[in-house]
Amino acid sequence: LLEDPTVGITYYSSILILILPPILFETMSCCSADGTQKMKLHVLPVSANSHGVLAIVKALGLEDKGLEIVDAMGKTRTEEFIAMNPCHCCPTLEFGGDKGAIWESCACMRTICQLFEGGEKYYPKDPIMRGKIDLVCDWKNTSLYPPFYHIAYVMFGVAVDEAKAKEDFKKLCDEHFPVLLDTFLKDTKFCYSDTPTIADLGVAPLFTLIKCRPKFWAAVPEGVKEYHARVIEAFPEADEYFKMLDGFAAGFKGDGADAEP
Repeated sequence: LLEDPTVGITYYSSILILILPPILFETMSCCSADGTQKMKLHVLPVSANSHGVLAIVKALGLEDKGLEIVDAMGKTRTEEFIAMNPCHCCPTLEFGGDKGAIWESCACMRTICQLFEGGEKYYPKDPIMRGKIDLVCDWKNTSLYPPFYHIAYVMFGVAVDEAKAKEDFKKLCDEHFPVLLDTFLKDTKFCYSDTPTIADLGVAPLFTLIKCRPKFWAAVPEGVKEYHARVIEAFPEADEYFKMLDGFAAGFKGDGADAEP
């Protein structure tokens, strides 16, 4: 057997296949599948919506595995971008070959975590835990996020209704922050978990936006501020993006910056 190197390689390869756990081959196969090797993540670097996906990509070291981060600032209305994503939003995850693209931050994070090794740390495979994470992600999109438009988008040059900003901040404080603190964070440091998941990366970066109105930020419950800090600190690989938005928000001096909540 040992006199024939080819036979030896075949023999030992067979033994290796028998003893290695199937899940390893499942992950390796997923990583080498058509469409994953030339993936591009189109982001707006200062956008809270892009930050969760960027944090996952950085934490998993996916740039070293061929994923390219593309700054889409000023490009989302081009014909090329709209052909890929007719909703012209970021983040957008573009697959290689003819696999197309997806967008919306939680969808991008879910997909990346399922495609690449190590992703289960941030999107566990347990169905019940996934259900809870999906619940928080859906709550973020349908309930938590809408009030931020009039509160925060003024710093991006968008015309907002100041009365609506106060009304929406009150809604955050009266309805949404209690759900976060008293349900999702009731017994854990992160949403339904003692370690951060994509749910936290969907939720926490949004709170940085409130800093564009210092008096609003001062009125945010301490528990929410502490949670926000925990999530940001858990992903030091994405610190440059978190600091970019933090500085941009804190430096806003336009109309509404000094408004009372």
